[in-house]
Amino acid sequence: MSEILPPAQVWPVLRARDARGLIRFLVEAFGFDEVVVYGEGDRVDHAQLAWPLGGGLMMGSVRADDDDAAPLQPGSFGAYVVTDDPDGLHARAVAAGAEIIAGLHDTDYGSRDFAARDPEGNRWSFGTYRGEPVHRPA
Repeated sequence: MSEILPPAQVWPVLRARDARGLIRFLVEAFGFDEVVVYGEGDRVDHAQLAWPLGGGLMMGSVRADDDDAAPLQPGSFGAYVVTDDPDGLHARAVAAGAEIIAGLHDTDYGSRDFAARDPEGNRWSFGTYRGEPVHRPA
């Protein structure tokens, strides 16, 4: 039986010079799931990738037009992504050729982390820290 996760409510967005290549890398090296990719040829107009523990990101090819809704520069993105297996993910990333910029380490707040850069220059940090609980008034 498969679990259906609630839809993400925050969508990080990034642009890439080689969006199809970056999608392949993020799937192979880090374990994202490719949900949808729209576009023709090498151009990606919209892609959605899901993270297995929940959430995801949207991305597309860098555009030169002035009416781009997300005029972001490739390589300017950074994210912290929660994983239950940082050691295994680190090994997977290394095997896929990811540039490791901070090796596996334990933090003073109880997380096990590492950081890598993707081929576009974006920084990805992975670790076990899930954040502090958020309490909302009733």
